[in-house]
Amino acid sequence: MNHPQILDAQAVARLLPQLDVKVELTALFRALSDGSAVQPAQTITDFPGSGGDFITYMGAIKGAGVFGAKLSPYIVTDAAPVITAWTALMSMETGQPLAWCDAAQLTTERTAGATALAVDLLAPASARRLAIIGSGPVALAHLSHVAGVRGWQEISVYSSNLTGDRAENWHQADPRVSIAATSSDCLAGSDVVMLCTSSGTPVIDPADTGKPSVFTSISTNAPNAHEVPPSFLCDAQVYCDYLPTTPDSAADMRLATQDHGWSKDHILGDLTGLVSGTCETPQTGAPVYFRSIGLGLEDIAMAHGIWKLAQVNNESKTT
Repeated sequence: MNHPQILDAQAVARLLPQLDVKVELTALFRALSDGSAVQPAQTITDFPGSGGDFITYMGAIKGAGVFGAKLSPYIVTDAAPVITAWTALMSMETGQPLAWCDAAQLTTERTAGATALAVDLLAPASARRLAIIGSGPVALAHLSHVAGVRGWQEISVYSSNLTGDRAENWHQADPRVSIAATSSDCLAGSDVVMLCTSSGTPVIDPADTGKPSVFTSISTNAPNAHEVPPSFLCDAQVYCDYLPTTPDSAADMRLATQDHGWSKDHILGDLTGLVSGTCETPQTGAPVYFRSIGLGLEDIAMAHGIWKLAQVNNESKTT
């Protein structure tokens, strides 16, 4: 039996520039649409003694001939929590393990890639002003993936600690970037707002755009993580990454149902429907909200893409 490859962070970093994330994710959501991929709900397992938890993201892709799971722990320490992620990739033909892939950077890239795909499918062609809330690696990845999706004329970024070298990194990433003094300044007049934080409480007032904009939001391991007021869902045209799993996991959707009379039946579509053209697209005159929690299939598709590149590049590290 061939031993599974260990694709650590260094191997992923070497191979990632060769991976076309948009192509991988678009193919994945088409496979979900035609029934050739399976995505069960993610599961959360608490560690004993309030020591943290880990999320398991699973899936199987017939066309690629692989199945697997990403394990993402949130480990409580006396200092900052420890957060890692590894994806186990296995063959659907032999049942043997193919690889253990460090998923930290891949998680960042697939999260940003899914958001960029949603922006491309949901934002009006005329969108020219982009706002980004957050300044860490996930936010920078979002900028990278969405930079060419529209002809952005202004890109405004806000984070409470975005100064000095951190601000310079953003200017170097894209000369169109300007650093806003407040979140409301950042949002003012924006056509698209990407929320890229790890917050467990709302980070913006959606009304600050002053127009019916497109908003995107992501998930983290933080308990009840949500970046917009749950009541906002009652006013928005809501989409998500995957209808069968997202509504029961996304905290803002659960809270909107619990406290504001919203229902997941109000969700207009997901990336599967948008990619395949089987769900309705947004109407003008009301804000659009896209919520992603991440799919195991995204992780598996990304790990499979990196594993294929490793074969071509003769990355041979094994257990």
